[in-house]
Amino acid sequence: MKAAQFEGEGRITVVDTALPVAAAGEVLLKVVACSLCGSDLRPWRNGWPLTPGHEITGVVQQPGHALHGQRCLAYIPVWCGRCPECQAGHNHICRNARQLIGWQRPGGYAEYVAVPDQCLLPVPDDIPDHLAPLLLDTIGTAGHGVRLSRKIVDSGRVLVLGAGPIGLGGLLVLQHFGFEQVDVFDPNPFRRGIAASLGAVPLDSVAADAAYDLVLECSGKDAGRQSALESVRANGAVVQLGEADAWHVQETKAIRRKDFYYIRSFYFPTSEYTENIEILRKGRAQFERLVDAQVPLAGLSDLFAQFAAGDRIKPQLHIHD
Repeated sequence: MKAAQFEGEGRITVVDTALPVAAAGEVLLKVVACSLCGSDLRPWRNGWPLTPGHEITGVVQQPGHALHGQRCLAYIPVWCGRCPECQAGHNHICRNARQLIGWQRPGGYAEYVAVPDQCLLPVPDDIPDHLAPLLLDTIGTAGHGVRLSRKIVDSGRVLVLGAGPIGLGGLLVLQHFGFEQVDVFDPNPFRRGIAASLGAVPLDSVAADAAYDLVLECSGKDAGRQSALESVRANGAVVQLGEADAWHVQETKAIRRKDFYYIRSFYFPTSEYTENIEILRKGRAQFERLVDAQVPLAGLSDLFAQFAAGDRIKPQLHIHD
């Protein structure tokens, strides 16, 4: 089969490699689509020992398996089902999970990938191939973070920092849950424009005296984290979504002199998958705006360069028969 090899310094080579062998308790998934994610820019820049890609939809190719021929998503954490977290329904933070698909085991920038049975999420027939991956990071991670925040803040003014796919997904999830006033800041005017077209108020900057009931930090940058902590009102909540680099935040007076809640959302439990499907169904026209490019494996290198430059929102590898 063909797979993408990430060599570092923005170089991607398509190579011929052996077809994965599904071990006991696994299936072979024929990749249909794999969306690009901001966290994939790390292997794009630094290189990676195996094929990345973790927002995958494909078709199960395992004769005799109950899901043979079924379109499925690949849930990223390889969870155990036995630890206290899994038993409590929090399988996204399984304490025994040592592998994430697309990170510690091969991912979806390839024609086929082996996926553990417990990581298969069947895709309903009415969800098209190109939108299905949005149910993972874009809706799943954002949705879980917003659900956590609603235990503290269920209405009021919201600020979203970062208008990449996680931030825009967060915007649409917030609207789904009834938040009507959502401001969005991103230094990229193209992304601010997309946020505005989706119903947000785009900001050129965040006011020094801002006091938001809820802040979603989706940039993964120190400047975003600093602004989030300073911009949340007293007794409000900050939600950090997605990956982040090492922290270097200064505790200023604006942070020190107030009480507030800080929430971290890593991913989402599979128990939220059904509701996430409904979010996608109801907001389908808006979510369609996010998938702004589809390329075969041969076009992946150029697509990553566009994505890294901020010229794309949620492009994807899309493999056609």
